[in-house]
Formats: sequence, structure tokens, C-alpha cells
Amino acid sequence: MSDAAAGLSLGRCLLLAAVTFLLMLPETLPVPVLRGLVMDRFGVGDGLASLFLAANMLGALIAAPLVGLYVDRTGRRRAIAIVALLLDTVLMQALAHPLDYTTFLLLRAAEGAVHITALTMLMSLVADAAGERRGRALGAVGAGLTLGVATGAAIGGILGRDDPTLTLHVASSVLLVATVLAPWVLPDDAPVARRPGMREIAAAIRSEPGVRAPLLLAFVDRFTVGFFTTGFPLLLAGLHQVPRPTIGMMLAAFLYPFALLSYPFGRLAERWSRRQLVFWGSLLYGLVVMFVGSASIPMLWVMMPVLGVTSAVMFIPSLLWLLERAPALSRTTAMASFHAAGSLGFLCGPLCCGALVHLGGDASTGYVLAFAVAGLSEILGAWLVVGVPWARRAPRS
Repeated sequence: MSDAAAGLSLGRCLLLAAVTFLLMLPETLPVPVLRGLVMDRFGVGDGLASLFLAANMLGALIAAPLVGLYVDRTGRRRAIAIVALLLDTVLMQALAHPLDYTTFLLLRAAEGAVHITALTMLMSLVADAAGERRGRALGAVGAGLTLGVATGAAIGGILGRDDPTLTLHVASSVLLVATVLAPWVLPDDAPVARRPGMREIAAAIRSEPGVRAPLLLAFVDRFTVGFFTTGFPLLLAGLHQVPRPTIGMMLAAFLYPFALLSYPFGRLAERWSRRQLVFWGSLLYGLVVMFVGSASIPMLWVMMPVLGVTSAVMFIPSLLWLLERAPALSRTTAMASFHAAGSLGFLCGPLCCGALVHLGGDASTGYVLAFAVAGLSEILGAWLVVGVPWARRAPRS
């Protein structure tokens, strides 16, 4: 299916958003039932349970830059995306079968690798095909991404109320649907006249400030999200005795505003300064995150939508910032680097959350400490990466 030079139509963007939705929904289906799926099933504690998400991110962290570099040398993205979706389907189904915990984590790492491969290929294909409408096209895909994450979190607790492994069976079925749709929806590979070598790409990442800043922000943002995917469900279940379906709904209250506002903020980022959107969104997001660990349940219901809105302010503008400030990189490598930085943050987040909860002594103090550190990390990252250069009158993005 070829794409006009003017960019992707709205209908095509919606179809791509739908495939992205189906790709992302399986990733959060198990999150609300993390205690039953991992701790009860394998007889492990909070610290080892956090490895379920950490293993996924480790696989993504290793795979994303390698796949990006390979694709920049070969130009083949569409076929790789489809194969990765098929492998993701198989691996997600494998996780639902009887396994020892080590094998379970190894399969989870492999699933993370093929999942990030499919997502990177999809988003780089869209970025190339969208032309001047890149902000709204990536905003639509970003909306599908976060809507899938939100829906998975919302229904995972309901699906897994009696049998947590049912979330994995449903996840595999959803990925199979995405695999079937992908050949009909994904844009064609765009020809690349010149592909940079690995040394040239590495040198660009080291030397170009416009590349480093959004990559560091991607790391910090996903670092804090790692606290939510692991620490937040355990906080609600362990300290507040919140039932699994309600945990999913509270995560959805965070993620649905994020999803629904990604497209509008993507369009806004085509006209407004990406730097300002990222800076103010990060500051407000970090400020709210600081108090998650000490908030009451009624207050958390108020805080979750605020977190979703501020996340939407940051997401697409930071991605556009990277794509426009990385002249030595292809879009595939830039996109892969963005996801790799985010995966590293997501890997460190759950591990750091578990360590801080343990450091706090009792669980109540530990979660207060953990989310305070997460929020301060976001604020500090925004100030160092955006605020300080801005104060020094860095060029406007």
C-alpha cells in the first residue's frame, strides 16, 4: 500500500493507530494481576516480582538499538515488523504455560525484544510516510499506543480476577489479530539514499546536544513510569487492599487522558515550541508523582487524570524534538534510540522502586520514599535537560 508524498490521510492514521492499540494492549493486561500472576504463581516476593517487568525492558533495551542499526543498513522494516508481531504472539502464549521462574523471565525478556522491534518499525514507517503531517500522524499512533496501554490496565484486573494467566491468553489472541492486520495497514518501506555507518551514528548521539536531551528525557519519563507499573499496583493491593478490577480502573484513569490527548498535543507541537511543552509538562508531572505514595485513595482518583494530561504534554513533543534535532541519524535509528532510552528507564524504574521500598523499612514509608524520589527525578531531569540550557538562551526548538 503506497503512500502519497503529502503524507498519510486521517483514515490511514486511524488504521495505524488501531494496529498500535492492538500491539500495546497486551503489555499491560497482566499488570493489575501482577501479585497473582507472579508472586502467588511462583512463590516469590515483591523484589523478584519486579523482575517480570524488568526482564521485558531488558530485552527491549538490548534489541532496540541493534534492530535500528540493522534496519538502517538494510532498509527492511515492514517485513521485520510483521515477523516481530508473529513472534510476540507465540512468546506471549508461551508465558501462560507451566514454567520455572527462570525460564519464565527469559521468555519475558525475549517477548520484550520482539515487542519493541515491532513498535519501533511501525513508528519509524509512520514517521517516514507522514511527511509534513508528522506531528499529527505520530500523535494518532501515540494515542493508539497509550489507549492500548490504558485499556489493558483497565480490563486486566477483570479478566484475571479468578485466573491471572487468562490475561496472557487474551494478550496472545490480540497480538494475533494485529499480526493479521499489519500487512494491509503498514506503509511501504521508504528508500534511503545513504545509510550512516555504526561509528557515524554513535558519534552523532555523543556529539549532538539535540539528540542527547530528548533521549535523557525519555529515560527519566520511563523511569518514573516503571514505578507505576510495578510499585503502584503493589501499593494499592498491599497497603490499601484495593481489589484487582479497581487497580486496573485507577491505572486507566491515568492512561486514558494520556491516550486521548496525544493526538491534540501532537498537532500542537507542530506549531508550538517542543522545548516549552516538554519542560512545563515534566515539571507538573513530577510534582504530582512526588505525592502518590502518601496520598489517600480519593486523592489518587484526582491525581491520576492530572498525571495523564501532563504525560500527554510531554510524549509526542519530545519525540518530534528528537526527530528534528538528529540530522545525522535516520528516523529508524532515532526512533530505536528513543525506545532504547525509554526501555533503560523502564528497566531501572521497577528495580529502583523495589530497592527504595525495602530501604524505607516498613512498606508505608517505603512507598512514600519511592514515589518522592520518582517525582524529584522527573523535575530534576526536566530542569537539567531543558531548563538550564533554556536559561542560557539555547536555540529554540
